[in-house]
Amino acid sequence: MSFSDAEVERYARHLVLREIGGPGQQKLKAARVLVVGAGGLGAPAALYLAAAGVGTLGLVDADTVSLSNLQRQVLFATADTGRPKVEAAAEHLTALNPHLTIETHPVWLGEANARAVVSRYDLVLDGTDDFATRFAVSDACLAEGKTLVSGALGRWTGQVGVFQGRPCYRCLVPEIPPDAETCAMVGVVGALAGVIGAMMALETVKVITGAGHTLAGRLLIYDALAAETRTVRIGADPACPSCGG
Repeated sequence: MSFSDAEVERYARHLVLREIGGPGQQKLKAARVLVVGAGGLGAPAALYLAAAGVGTLGLVDADTVSLSNLQRQVLFATADTGRPKVEAAAEHLTALNPHLTIETHPVWLGEANARAVVSRYDLVLDGTDDFATRFAVSDACLAEGKTLVSGALGRWTGQVGVFQGRPCYRCLVPEIPPDAETCAMVGVVGALAGVIGAMMALETVKVITGAGHTLAGRLLIYDALAAETRTVRIGADPACPSCGG
């Protein structure tokens, strides 16, 4: 897979990185990545993946841009208010990097359709704040053998994990927590979405290129108020409803 002169200049800082170089950039160009949720996490993650040279980005979101999104969803502009998120996102991402292909899915993913969408991609990012969607995406990734990069955030805390087979996301969260909160309920500081979304993009780049050690089987937790991070291992649950037994 060759690069045009414009692409060589665009990706110059990657091409001189020992851990990426030409072979890694070719892997990025050949990759098909699905971003589920063009919200607080999906928006910055998609920006960095597009800038990094991921060849095909799939965007899943059935929502429209609202004014309250703009405090953290930096992919959108005020003029996008009321537009379908995937439509506005595709326009801005193509403006950032015309060398990529954008595939839009203006739907909500659930048990009925998640596997059909996930099967078309090499790797999936999930930044939604709905546990039913998270479970459906995790189960689809497990069934299709796809790597899942999962992110979550609320108030001042965020987390990122990478799931490749066992343990799966349901080993970490076996059922919907009774006290589940959303950003709309409890709030979130805008810049935190950028931090966690960028971490999701970074883990994706590492998985695709084989650079360094990913968070596979681990969960990174970031406390923005304390300016502290910790990483914990995720154990495979023998009783997991998805991957156990």
